[in-house]
Amino acid sequence: MAARILAQLLVVGSGVLIRAVGQAYRQAIVNASKTGAAQEAMQNTIRRASQALTEQEARQILGVPEKAAWEEILRKYDVLFERNAKQGSFYLQSKVHRAKEHLEEVYRNKG
Repeated sequence: MAARILAQLLVVGSGVLIRAVGQAYRQAIVNASKTGAAQEAMQNTIRRASQALTEQEARQILGVPEKAAWEEILRKYDVLFERNAKQGSFYLQSKVHRAKEHLEEVYRNKG
């Protein structure tokens, strides 16, 4: 009998706790939208994601000097891209690709 009462108290108590947590979460969302914290957090996330490589970072990734010819950059890119494709490092492979894209844009703008 006592075990049954204790079990019922646990079930009721956990239900009350779950409802309270849900209400607190909804209220936190409402407060964040009123103060603009949610929009600011989203803008910071977008800003961080859209930060592009600098030319110096792209050159460091590919390991090419500042005066390197475009053909040398392509050779380095091919070697690094294939090496990372074989070893399965998608992260490094994408960094190499982004570095080449950035340098390609720099060379295109320079003429």
